Amino acid sequence: MSRVRKVNSTETLTISPKATDSFKELSSVSVKSKRVRTEDTSEEASVKSDDSDNKEDRLIKMASAIKTVLECLGEDVDREGLERTPMRAAKALQFFTSGYCQTVSDVVGEGVFNEETQGDMVVVRNIEIHSLCEHHMVPFSGKVHIAYIPQGRILGLSKLARIANLFSRRLQVQERLTRQIAEAIMETVGAKGVGVTVECTHMCMVMRGVEKQGASTVTSTVLGNFETDKQVRQEYFQLINSTR
Repeated sequence: MSRVRKVNSTETLTISPKATDSFKELSSVSVKSKRVRTEDTSEEASVKSDDSDNKEDRLIKMASAIKTVLECLGEDVDREGLERTPMRAAKALQFFTSGYCQTVSDVVGEGVFNEETQGDMVVVRNIEIHSLCEHHMVPFSGKVHIAYIPQGRILGLSKLARIANLFSRRLQVQERLTRQIAEAIMETVGAKGVGVTVECTHMCMVMRGVEKQGASTVTSTVLGNFETDKQVRQEYFQLINSTR
C-alpha cells in the first residue's frame, strides 16, 4: 500500500514503501560514512600529534647530549654565547638528517609523467649537495651529475635534485650515496639506464687527519644500458664533463 503525503492544497505526492526504505538505507549509509570520515580525521590528528611529541622528545634528548659534549670540552654552557647552543645544534642536526623522515615517493609526489622521448638522454649537472660523513659526523659538500634514458616515463627535473637531497641529508658515505640516487631514479621511472656521478670535498680530509686542502673525491654509478652499452656510457661522461 502506498503512502500519501500532502504537499499543498492542490497536489499530493505518492511515495512507495520501497522508496521509503531506500531513503532510510541511504540516510544510514551517509551517517556511517560521516562517522568513518570523522574517525579517520581524528586518527590522523592523533598520529600527527604523536609524531610532533616524539620529535620534541628527540630534540630535548639531543640538546641534553650536546650540552654534555660541550661540558666535556671544558666549556661553560651557561655563558651567553652557549646558553642556547644545545637546542640550536639539535635542531640543525635534525635538519641535516631530515632525509631519514622522507621516502622517494614523498619527494617525487606527482612528478612522474608519461612521455615518449625516443631514447634521448636527460642530463642535469651541477646539483649542489651537502651531507655528513658517518665516520666523523663532519660535512662533505659538492655536486652531483644525473643522467637517465627514459622508457615512456620522465621525472620532473626538480625531482632529480630532491632525490639527491633526500639521500644526502643522512649520515652517509659518498659511495653509498651515489648508488642510492641512481637506484631510486631507476626504480621510480623504470628507465633504460641511469648514470650518477658525485664529486665532493670531505672535511674529514681537510680539517683533520691528513689535512689535504683541495682534495676531492669522485664516485660514479651506472645502471642499465649505461653499464652495458659502451657508446651510451661514453656519451654520458662526455656530457657531464663538457664545458659550458
